[in-house]
This record gives sequence, structure tokens and C-alpha cells, in this order.
Amino acid sequence: MDDSMPAPRKRRHVFRWIFLAIQAVFVVLVITGNASASGQATESGRAGVSVGVLVIVFLWLAVTVVLGVTWLVLRATRRR
Repeated sequence: MDDSMPAPRKRRHVFRWIFLAIQAVFVVLVITGNASASGQATESGRAGVSVGVLVIVFLWLAVTVVLGVTWLVLRATRRR
């Protein structure tokens, strides 16, 4: 065995865990927002909650696209 070669570094997947944590937060937001619609007595109250959930979904989509583009840029500029 050649001791002059350094051990290969273990790759860390920090970005992946951050991405998954953000996705989990959005899932919780959508579930709790949707669950709050059952507490609304009026039709307009339920419609307002639906609009709120829709806003959360669009924000979720936007954040996911930004994170995806960031991941692609980091991957393209990474040293090999």
C-alpha cells in the first residue's frame, strides 16, 4: 500500500440537505394552510385560504427554480 497518496476526501452534500429542508418547510406550509380551510365557516373564508395556499405553491415553485439554477451554476463552475 502506498502511503504517499492522500485519502480521497468524502464529498459533502450540504446543498442537497438545504434543498430538502426547504422543500419540507413548504410541504408543511401547504398542509397547514390547507387544513386551516376546514375551520372557515364561510365560502369566502375558504376561498381566501385557497388563494393563500396557491400563493405558497407559486412561491415554492419560484424558490425551487432559483435553487435549481444555483445548483447548476455551482456544478458547472466546480473544479474537478
